[in-house]
Amino acid sequence: MTPNRIYLDYSATTPLDSRVLEEMEPYLQSSFGNPSSQHFIGREAKMALDTARDRIAESLHAAYGEICFTSGGTEADNQAIIGVMLASHKDRNHLIVSAIEHHAVLHTALWLRELGFELTILPVDGDGCIDPNDLLNALTPRTALVSIMHANNEIGAIQDIAQLARITHENGSLFHTDSVQSFVHLPIHLGGQHAKSGLGCDLASFSAHKIYGPKGVGALYIRKGVKLHALIHGGSQERERRAGTENVAGIVGFGKACELLSDEREAESLRLTELRDRFIQLLFEKIPDIKLHGHRKHRLPNNVHISVKGVSGTTLLMLLDQNGIAASSGSACSSGSIEPSHVLIALGLSKEEASSGIRFSLGKETTWRQLEMVTETLKEHVIRLRT
Repeated sequence: MTPNRIYLDYSATTPLDSRVLEEMEPYLQSSFGNPSSQHFIGREAKMALDTARDRIAESLHAAYGEICFTSGGTEADNQAIIGVMLASHKDRNHLIVSAIEHHAVLHTALWLRELGFELTILPVDGDGCIDPNDLLNALTPRTALVSIMHANNEIGAIQDIAQLARITHENGSLFHTDSVQSFVHLPIHLGGQHAKSGLGCDLASFSAHKIYGPKGVGALYIRKGVKLHALIHGGSQERERRAGTENVAGIVGFGKACELLSDEREAESLRLTELRDRFIQLLFEKIPDIKLHGHRKHRLPNNVHISVKGVSGTTLLMLLDQNGIAASSGSACSSGSIEPSHVLIALGLSKEEASSGIRFSLGKETTWRQLEMVTETLKEHVIRLRT
């Protein structure tokens, strides 16, 4: 990052950690084998794959065989939801998701509805939190799967996944969570449906590029015993759950990023929480008529999502970009959309308010001085646009 640029879009993607790149490099050049090959160079790749899988499983408190590699979080979400619904008994054709899911979940759920599956979309309150009673009331004997994200990618709201999973399991249904945004900041303890501690979910999605790893690689945790239909056919890779030659270099990088995360996450999350809270306070002191979206306490350590009354969020983002400040309106996967945020609409905001949102997401290279500069720049633009 050049000195005159400020990056505050870490929820969209993170820079590749140099230590991760160093570990990946041999598998981009000399150790280029196919892990399905039986000769020595194939065995080298297979050993690297096994080591990475062990690292990732350990960081999630899961078993080696419960980790299935994918091309990223979107594929992991699709594999979990479509895979379970297609594998379920015909009498269990009901799916439940929340109104603020990432489009990788929402669009998949809507597609399944077009195929004839039943779908319930749970509402959220003004802070983006799900009422457990709403889930309890939505569950039926036909419910095969509930999919609720651990932490929202736009407003950072954190759900009580352990409680929601417990309610789901009492109904005899499976539970999936999209943990793509939460993993970098929150310790994830999986360990199966009946674990006394941790999330207790049956499936969980992860992505390497959100934790300072490479793009194009992710993972789906599949609790032992959970049956799902494969989406990609053609080979026996990943225990016949996902065919295709594995992205060895990417997976090696993912494994290293998980190892580093386990060592550094706690301290970094504390640092970001302090920066986040000071940043929110400074914004409210310097800029009148702004609103913070998402739960004030139960939110990701790096997330600050605001709307500025009477000012277009798109205009502000464009002006910030011209000043070398990278922020976003929410999901990077929806950056080309002119529609208001479905997450903010779900919170009860008007279309105008939902179009004025700006997300600042902090990361390893964020400093207090940067946040002060961003606040002053934002203030200047807001004053000019309001006059």
